[in-house]
Amino acid sequence: MANIKYVSFREYVNQALKNAAYETDDSLGNIPCIVAETPDLPGCVTQGENFEQARENLIDAIELWITAGLIQGEEMPIINGCRLAISAERLEKAEAANA
Repeated sequence: MANIKYVSFREYVNQALKNAAYETDDSLGNIPCIVAETPDLPGCVTQGENFEQARENLIDAIELWITAGLIQGEEMPIINGCRLAISAERLEKAEAANA
């Protein structure tokens, strides 16, 4: 099994963004729409009028997806070999190991 790296909330969001997919949706006619999703977090999909707006909306969606999952006691998926550190002690150890 590969080494798992424990990361902060911010870094975990960044890892999810690395795998994000953006697609133009022309089904609304003349209204531009970019659909953004991250395949690592099932159901985490949003949209925007342009890439920048779709990306900003996706950051919000990822943060909400993670927060809701943690509140419900769900285990967060490993993304790009990274696991979300959910305790201060684990995060401190991860930061010390990565220094």
